[in-house]
Amino acid sequence: MLYLLILAVLMNVFTYAFYNSEVKFAENRYEKTTKKLRDSINLVKTQLAEADYFSLEHNENAQNYFDNSASGGKVILYEKLIPVVTEKLLDLNANPKGNPYTGQDQIGPNKFIINKVKILNHRWIIADYSNGELWGEVLLKYFVDNDDNITFEVNQTWLYQK
Repeated sequence: MLYLLILAVLMNVFTYAFYNSEVKFAENRYEKTTKKLRDSINLVKTQLAEADYFSLEHNENAQNYFDNSASGGKVILYEKLIPVVTEKLLDLNANPKGNPYTGQDQIGPNKFIINKVKILNHRWIIADYSNGELWGEVLLKYFVDNDDNITFEVNQTWLYQK
């Protein structure tokens, strides 16, 4: 009976030690994984901040350009302006000869249309365009007058080689 008691105590001690080390191992692995994930999230946040450096959403000086209340003008909210400008530019894709603000004439049967738009600040837009075979980018100037009319002007365009 004494041997059985000693054997049971030893098994309990070894089982306790095994599970205790198992828990410590799992905690260490969890901490390492959590640290890696936090580092990855911080890296992605930094990269996103770098990528959004040139954007109207994060440029306070460009946002202040639309605040004309000090000079007696009206205030244009940039949060509402961004989708309006983007939509107006993309609506021009319906033109039968293609979007005129790509800076490219129609080549072959496919017309050039703008795919993606990024409003850089209070004056500049960069856009990606293609006709399905050829791709390019265009730098546009845009203007918003007092009547909320938006006009565009092609500054420079680039068509990539096939």
